[in-house]
Amino acid sequence: MRYPQGGGLTAERQQFREGLRLQSAERFALGEASAVIAKELRVSVRLVQRWRRTWDEGGPRTLRSQGPASRSRLSEKQFAQLEAELAKGPAAHGWEDQRWTLARVKTVIGRRFHLTYTIQGVRKLLVRNGWSCQVPGRRAMERDDEAVAGWVKEVWSCAED
Repeated sequence: MRYPQGGGLTAERQQFREGLRLQSAERFALGEASAVIAKELRVSVRLVQRWRRTWDEGGPRTLRSQGPASRSRLSEKQFAQLEAELAKGPAAHGWEDQRWTLARVKTVIGRRFHLTYTIQGVRKLLVRNGWSCQVPGRRAMERDDEAVAGWVKEVWSCAED
């Protein structure tokens, strides 16, 4: 993905970038050089050259933002319902372990809302709504935390000496 955390631009950042493009359009009309515009707007010369080509083809309106590249097919209400389903846990949906994978979330969306998403689409949907990827710590179910703490205190302390 082009932007960190796979999110794309926030609305504020999108407006800021559109402002830069429109400022450059005003300067194109004045006949300023791309290098001068790039330096003052603190962007690359190649980017300004691309904006200039777009401006030459269609004018300043072509530099306006087109809006988000994609929008969620789930409404906010539906996403809230999805979160409630996920909060029930995988066992409530027929899986034996307690891990939510993108494939499982995709299955829940299909069953609950009769929508098909790709795995990457599910990831983008979750990230867009503030979810993050987390990998569970691998621990044996038989693990005895008290025994581990005792071992660290007695055996490990002797090994350090």
